[in-house]
Amino acid sequence: MRTCFVTAAIAAIVSSFLATAGAVEAAGAAPESRPAADLIVHNAHIYTVNPAQPEAAAVAVLGGRIVAVGSDAAALRWRGPATKVVDAHGQRLLPGFNDAHVHLMDGGVLLASVQLKDASSPEEFARRIGAFAATRPSGEWLLQGNWDETKFNPVALPTRQLIDAVSGDHPVALWRYDGHVVVGNTLALKLAGISAATQDPPGGVIVRDANGEPTGVLKDAATPLLERAIPEPNPEQRRAIIERAMREAAARGVTSVQAMSIDYATIAALADLQREGKLTMRVYAAPAISGVEDLAKLGIGRTFGSPMLRIGALKSFADGSLGARTAYFFEAFDDQPGNRGLLSADMQPLSKMRDWMLRADATHLQLCTHAIGDAGISAILDLYQDIEAAHGQRDRRWRIEHAQHLAAKDFERFAKLGVIASVQPYHAIDDGRWAEGRIGHDRSSRTYAFRTLLDHGVRLALGTDWPVAPLDPMQTLYAATTRATLDGKRPEGWFPEQKLTAAEAITGYTMGSAYAEFQDHEKGSIETGKLADFVLLSADPLKIPAVAIRDIHVLNTWVGGVEVYDAAHPQ
Repeated sequence: MRTCFVTAAIAAIVSSFLATAGAVEAAGAAPESRPAADLIVHNAHIYTVNPAQPEAAAVAVLGGRIVAVGSDAAALRWRGPATKVVDAHGQRLLPGFNDAHVHLMDGGVLLASVQLKDASSPEEFARRIGAFAATRPSGEWLLQGNWDETKFNPVALPTRQLIDAVSGDHPVALWRYDGHVVVGNTLALKLAGISAATQDPPGGVIVRDANGEPTGVLKDAATPLLERAIPEPNPEQRRAIIERAMREAAARGVTSVQAMSIDYATIAALADLQREGKLTMRVYAAPAISGVEDLAKLGIGRTFGSPMLRIGALKSFADGSLGARTAYFFEAFDDQPGNRGLLSADMQPLSKMRDWMLRADATHLQLCTHAIGDAGISAILDLYQDIEAAHGQRDRRWRIEHAQHLAAKDFERFAKLGVIASVQPYHAIDDGRWAEGRIGHDRSSRTYAFRTLLDHGVRLALGTDWPVAPLDPMQTLYAATTRATLDGKRPEGWFPEQKLTAAEAITGYTMGSAYAEFQDHEKGSIETGKLADFVLLSADPLKIPAVAIRDIHVLNTWVGGVEVYDAAHPQ
């Protein structure tokens, strides 16, 4: 891409400025001989995430990159007539947050959809659907929702009949918040051709009533049976969805996202936005591993593209989720004897996944594999070992997405293979409400085991799995540092020995995530030569009590030194 050459040229210019700056000062040259910065943020309390210079007061930016980090005086020497100078008034400035795991389109769709996450009963669930349906054009599909049946009393999955009563002529496909279960109304099932005669696909379940009729609920690999009936958004709709997502990211201080299971049409829309100079967050795109040949034939390897939009990773699935009881375990669920969960369709047969992974690795594509249950995680580590044995050792930065429930024997192997744990701390305070009822205390003690992973030398990359969890990094930092469950019953923390410090969580959310996408040399810290992505906060997560972190909000967000959010003048 042309932007790669432009960026390289800017970086070379910046390096030249930096190399000559000392000589200019030593020779007693006038300040005017120094090129003027585009932006200076001073009077700040900067946590750089650079161990060589952890704290600073000011930062100067030129051409989208950082040219000075240090004292106010050091940064202000780069001031010129056109320089924008921002007084941070002593507030905390951090590197921009890099969310290591999002579902970009789903998140953008949810922002304008019916909100069901906190619906506390089937009646409230139905009422909200009916009220939302009344605002939508006739025949329009109602999507997303993010419902959570564990908040119903008694706990019970919703049904198509519950939705039929309020949805009118709208086909409905509403996802459980974990993204592994969908419920459709009768009209949607009819449009998808799903009936009592429809067989469960490998890795999926069609939930049925006592008469064998579909209840409307489909799990994991069965969800595409319903998804295939949903019309694809047109280009204008897709762009509007992405723009909503970008505004949300900017308001939350998220300057980079790693988009899992992204489709090619969305990558194309992102590329259009980049060409127009309207892409306001950096995107690392990881499409499904089933399309490995598409990228392998191009021979691009990992991380191809520009600083704003890159491809080179592939997303795959080992199993389902804990909430859907489809995560794959060595032993059965405590509350469902005989059910160990499901291996995903990607893993059936196992040789298919192995062939895909070997093909991807042979062309230097990065592997990002969803694995939640202990047996699912172990199976992926086995496959990674097979690849290393076949192709030799090198810097692959393999990832396991979620890495929720590890077997005791696999922590050391995780580290030895250099696998990155791409984790979402908010899930811990959410699942902690009910997880022990499903897998017991012993297995739960190795659940979201962030401290144990760190102690074994495993690198963490933090994210949210948005829209499964809020995109807001403050909620993630709160979860990582408190582990206080959302129901308020574990204020001291669910398995508190697994807490992270605020500094560790911030590092995982910045440098850790940058490392996980082979970009630690480009971003993740506030240091000279790196991309100028940073966020100014209303309070300091490193200084205030952990319980107060969730109340912090973003004041300003910059991407490449360009302000993309200002709380005083929000879009």
